[in-house]
Order: sequence, then C-alpha cells, then structure tokens
Amino acid sequence: MPHAVPLWRVIRDDLRARIKVGILKPGDKLPSTRELADQYETSSVTVRKAVDILIESGELLGRQGMGVFVAIPPASDR
Repeated sequence: MPHAVPLWRVIRDDLRARIKVGILKPGDKLPSTRELADQYETSSVTVRKAVDILIESGELLGRQGMGVFVAIPPASDR
C-alpha cells in the first residue's frame, strides 16, 4: 500500500507551483497562517512547516511583524 504524501508537502508544492506560474509574484504577501490553514483545511502547525521550508530555501521571506512574502529572485535567476 503506497504511503500518503504529508500535507505539509502538498502545501509546499502548491505554493511553489503558484509562484512558478505567477499567481504569487515576487513581493506578494502570503495570506496569514490561519487563512492558509483554513484554505487547506489543516492546522496552523502544518502550514507553518511548509512555509518555514520555503523560507529556508529562499523562496519566501519572513518579516517579523509584517508577514511572509514571495522572495524576489536574484538578478541571475530573472
């Protein structure tokens, strides 16, 4: 029996896809963790894990007290 993909991976991959196709553009602010949790019908902890991984990879940028934003790619990647 195949293993189910963890929901945080589904969220991570979905956010990556939205960035890739331009639904989320560099500089755009993501909805709050609570709003994303409601959208994906999961807990804030699960959403936070997906978002934290994207922050660590440089795809998102967390700003204390301001929110999470789509990172602006380096000039070499544009």
